[in-house]
Amino acid sequence: MPASQHQNPKSDIEISQSAKKRPILDVARDKLGIAAENLEPYGHYKAKVSMEYIKSLQSKPNGKLILVTAISPTPAGEGKTTTTVGLTDALNHIGKKAMCALREPSLGPSFGMKGGAAGGGYAQVIPMEDINLHFTGDFHAITSAHNLLSALIDNHIYWGNALGIDSRRVVWRRVMDMNDRALREIVCSLGGVANGYPREAGFDITVASEVMAIFCLAKNLDDLKERLGNIIVAYTRDRKPIRAKDLNAHGAMTALLKEAIAPNLVQTLEGTPAFIHGGPFANIAHGCNSVVATTTALKLADYVVTEAGFGADLGMEKFLDIKCRKAGLKPDCVVVVATIRALKMHGGVKKEDLKKEDLKALEAGMSNLQRHIENVKKFGLPAVVSINRFSADTEAEVALVKEKCKALGVEALMADHWAMGGEGAAGVAKAVVKICDEGKANLKLLYPDDMPLFEKVRTIVKELYRADDATADKSVKDQLKTWEEMGFGKLPVCIAKTQYSFSTNPDAKGAPTGFSIPVREVRLSAGAEFVVAICGEIMTMPGLPKTPSADAIDVKDGKIVGLF
Repeated sequence: MPASQHQNPKSDIEISQSAKKRPILDVARDKLGIAAENLEPYGHYKAKVSMEYIKSLQSKPNGKLILVTAISPTPAGEGKTTTTVGLTDALNHIGKKAMCALREPSLGPSFGMKGGAAGGGYAQVIPMEDINLHFTGDFHAITSAHNLLSALIDNHIYWGNALGIDSRRVVWRRVMDMNDRALREIVCSLGGVANGYPREAGFDITVASEVMAIFCLAKNLDDLKERLGNIIVAYTRDRKPIRAKDLNAHGAMTALLKEAIAPNLVQTLEGTPAFIHGGPFANIAHGCNSVVATTTALKLADYVVTEAGFGADLGMEKFLDIKCRKAGLKPDCVVVVATIRALKMHGGVKKEDLKKEDLKALEAGMSNLQRHIENVKKFGLPAVVSINRFSADTEAEVALVKEKCKALGVEALMADHWAMGGEGAAGVAKAVVKICDEGKANLKLLYPDDMPLFEKVRTIVKELYRADDATADKSVKDQLKTWEEMGFGKLPVCIAKTQYSFSTNPDAKGAPTGFSIPVREVRLSAGAEFVVAICGEIMTMPGLPKTPSADAIDVKDGKIVGLF
């Protein structure tokens, strides 16, 4: 793991493909004490841990939970997953028993603009090609379960519509795990009587599916089945909700997900065990890996490192206000990831100028990190800042960030796990252990269950985004009132907005003020048990960029190339 990686960098896939992988059955046995009969291997390097075995762990004490979050993302890159992996390796490097719990990557971003989500450099989970592509088939199972429900809705209407579904009020769309803007809005059932009743419909990306959210919040198979049954798919003409269980769909959907719900065990480049399971988008859904994976990891290791998607305003808030609220989890420490490059972008520097030292822009961009740190503290949690090292960072720039963080009462440390693996993040690991040992974390959720739904939205946008207020048309507020009358008022809210800014304007970098957050639309996820508030222009089906990553991906001599 040479520091020369900075001078002569190898691509992620090159590093991954040349790694010496241990058989996953050996990793499970030696690092976690899991016997082979409790694993379902998918080849030599991936395995699912059986739900029966997971049930047997319930009486074991929990390890410490470390949440990795970040500043508002920029095209310069922050490296949250890379840090999560590097920090887990670093904890093992300093003699602790640690593992990480991550989300599965979506095919859409892998072939689009964002790239994969298996870490980078010498801080990766492997086999990275499998993880970034089909992996163990979980996303295919989720896509199939979702679209089975879509097919059953149209089939029910076709065969007489005994439930009286108003075909104009079908709220269940279809999904696929690919960025395909052409499918955002469609008309289906064209072609005459034999094909059903024509109606407007559309596709979301699989990671935006409520089935994905349910999959990641369900505690076990029974809980999964019950939540799937509670999904509201349509309304009758007199606005009565129709659920998946009314169509008798939830049993068959659960059957499709029976294998998928068991968490996937893989390893890092350094042989550290890692769970990778589930993957809701953080700017649309709640953006964390599955409750099953996180809670199981806490029974198997003394330190569990997990991440929440995008910046702390999105992923961390949802991790705490939705996942922790539902699963009874409490982080012991929060790591906020930043890069000098990204902070300079928040200070107004263009991407092509990032290699030049610019202390003035860096100081201006620190406002973004500062606000995120303040937000972590609002939840009653202690924080440490991990500066993910890039080759062009200067000593003066690093000193400035450290000094500014110190003034906020937070330690900032350089981490070079990208070039050096776990050893490069040993300083961050020691700081994290110290914070966990101090036991100062005292999680305070942002709002109580019984606050009205729109007030919950308002609380998040004012407290965390520092907006003046949340705004919404009468129709949106009336819809929320109706759901409260139906008994959904106690649900948490899941804000869908751009990840690039605290505001709904992706170009408003740093720490903007003097804006309001427009709530354009609200969606009820009755099975996942949260209400989605869609703010500004957010897409639940992304498109591909002008030059998608797919252009560079190929197979040569039997090996996948160009995958980062």
